[in-house]
Amino acid sequence: MTCQSVVALLSALLTPVIAIITTYIAWQQWQGNRQKLRFDQYEKRLRIYQEVVKILGHIMRDADVRLEDLMLFRANTAEADFLFGPEIPKYIEEVFTRGLALRTAMVQYRDAYQEKPPGYDHVAIVNESDKQLRWLTEQYEPAKQKFSKYLKVGAS
Repeated sequence: MTCQSVVALLSALLTPVIAIITTYIAWQQWQGNRQKLRFDQYEKRLRIYQEVVKILGHIMRDADVRLEDLMLFRANTAEADFLFGPEIPKYIEEVFTRGLALRTAMVQYRDAYQEKPPGYDHVAIVNESDKQLRWLTEQYEPAKQKFSKYLKVGAS
């Protein structure tokens, strides 16, 4: 084999080698971008889970919830429709609705020293408040279970 034929052979192999290297680099970039997308999605999902835990914590601490906290909760979890399956937005809506029902019952509540409005039903208001407060304060574990499939490392 002459020197010219070796050079010609190496020149001919150079183009496919460059193509293979370029393809490998492109594949690595694609993998990196895919991992970043997963990480970004995980962070957004975690933030929404943290908002659920936060509102539940407020309710457990105060045995009540402020309307401002509920509205902030709703705004901070609005993105859930785009990040989770339908069960999570439905669950978030239930937390919001029950929090609102608790707030309404607490606003309507009158103690023994307060004037009662016409048609005031003390037992019904106390029962409603108790029902909502019980459900909401029992949600730490169910929330964790519902979100866990979306927050496991490597989950899509």
